[in-house]
Amino acid sequence: MYISPLHVNKQLIMACHLTGVYDVNRNTTLPNNNYELVQNWAESVAALKLTGIIFHNNFTASTCKKYQNKYIHFVKVDYDPQFNPNIYRYLIYRDFLRTHLAKIESVFVTDIADVVAVNNPFIQPLFVANPNAIFCGDEPKTLYNDWMIAHAAHLRSKIADYTLYEEKFKQSALLNCGIIGGNSQIMLTFMEKLAQIHEQYNHDNQTAYTGDMGAFNYLMRTQFNQQVLHGSPINTVFKAYELNKTDCWFRHK
Repeated sequence: MYISPLHVNKQLIMACHLTGVYDVNRNTTLPNNNYELVQNWAESVAALKLTGIIFHNNFTASTCKKYQNKYIHFVKVDYDPQFNPNIYRYLIYRDFLRTHLAKIESVFVTDIADVVAVNNPFIQPLFVANPNAIFCGDEPKTLYNDWMIAHAAHLRSKIADYTLYEEKFKQSALLNCGIIGGNSQIMLTFMEKLAQIHEQYNHDNQTAYTGDMGAFNYLMRTQFNQQVLHGSPINTVFKAYELNKTDCWFRHK
């Protein structure tokens, strides 16, 4: 993976678009060179004059040249099919932050097909006043719900204290990994731990679920619970399709 130092800004919003492999969340295989899938994300970041990086494996050189501009940059990566794309993105973010940490102050990583940036998160009073926080999305449900019980079956069978964590935090809000951000050092620490969970426990996951939400909530609640800030104004209500809401940092469906 390579990106010119000229394109590494102190504040970054990053996302991954990995295609050509079956997506268990969408029950389909995303087409390789469809820019429309990332267009809303890219245009929203550029409209705020922020630096956005799209890590991808299958956009053509002509597509990248056509849509890259002073705000949006494309970085081609080699995809490892051992991991689901939802999982492999965290390894990409970890490696990128390791390489460029000295040049980055703050960063958000988000989903790309269903998230748009609405306001510059890095200048918001809540962000500025909490330099040691991890900011993330959430959902209007508790952690212990039918979907999460099924989603976490593989991790539950692998991680010794996973069941204890589920019991302890079962009434806590379900955090959503579609939006994660904070200062670069905290984000690197978090991404290293998250990538380790996936490399150690989730590489052989053969279930119908990716394990990304399970690993994310487990790590956040067991090791970063005192630092996490979520919900309004960071994100809109998940799947509420609040298309006209403008007092948030990110809109997530």
